[in-house]
Amino acid sequence: MMRRNDLGIAVMASIALAAAISIQIVRDRWYPRDDPQKEAILYVTSGGALQRLALSFDAILADVYWIRAIQHYGGDRLSGPKAQTKYQLLFPLLDMTTTLDPYFNIAYRFGAIFLSEAYPGGPGRPDQSVALLRKAIAVMPQKWQYYHDVGFVYYWRLRDYKTAALWFQRAAEQPNAPNWLAPLAASMLVHGNDRAAARFLWQQIAKSEEVWLRRNAERSLLQLRALDQIDQLETVVQKYPPPKGEPLSWNSLVKRRVLPGQPVDPVGTPYILDPVTGRVRVSEQSALHPMPEEPRRLQ
Repeated sequence: MMRRNDLGIAVMASIALAAAISIQIVRDRWYPRDDPQKEAILYVTSGGALQRLALSFDAILADVYWIRAIQHYGGDRLSGPKAQTKYQLLFPLLDMTTTLDPYFNIAYRFGAIFLSEAYPGGPGRPDQSVALLRKAIAVMPQKWQYYHDVGFVYYWRLRDYKTAALWFQRAAEQPNAPNWLAPLAASMLVHGNDRAAARFLWQQIAKSEEVWLRRNAERSLLQLRALDQIDQLETVVQKYPPPKGEPLSWNSLVKRRVLPGQPVDPVGTPYILDPVTGRVRVSEQSALHPMPEEPRRLQ
């Protein structure tokens, strides 16, 4: 039986830890970390050590680390180019979060999206994304969503259709998996579908119970619509070249009534037209920037 003095020490330690967490949260809210060196500090670098220190507050600490991961991702996404330091703490923070709370579903699933986002919208680390999801599978091996998410990373980011199909098949074998997963795996192997498969996958993710996942899926669906529009616009640009000696421009196409006006992307930002090559792209000012690198068909 624990002695009274030992119990008192444990209670005081718990109270002190809870107070420290509360103070840190308030400090982060009111005093943003502008010093890059301070931004790069992790509270503790060992998940095992932190679990021992956390006592019964590991769930609270997991929330703190998740908030820090979001702050780190959002801050670096909005900051200027910092190739050497951008997103460098994202995976360690997510790893710490899920070590403290191994059942933190949103940290696994949305954290994987953070990690797989192409630079500069994210670190462009699909390998770390897969590692985080494999960690989730080790804890919750019957949750089909994690297998699906790994497959999606291989499909959309790594463009490895064979591996993606295997993961989709594994997802289909899990309890309560939706019936569309098995046909999707077969389709991936046979056709190596491009936008059609991507659109279908994002439509499924858009039905998620997680609000953030739905929002990310909705944005990705808009990006796919933009890709379709870009294909159509580039076809028009090539079909109606400007008079000899004039550069390619939207104004020229509008004046010749080829287009009713300067075309805009699905969120209302004007497309950029290269006056020499005729290539059309999304503006860096658009909410859809950066656009994903498209998957290619199997050879």
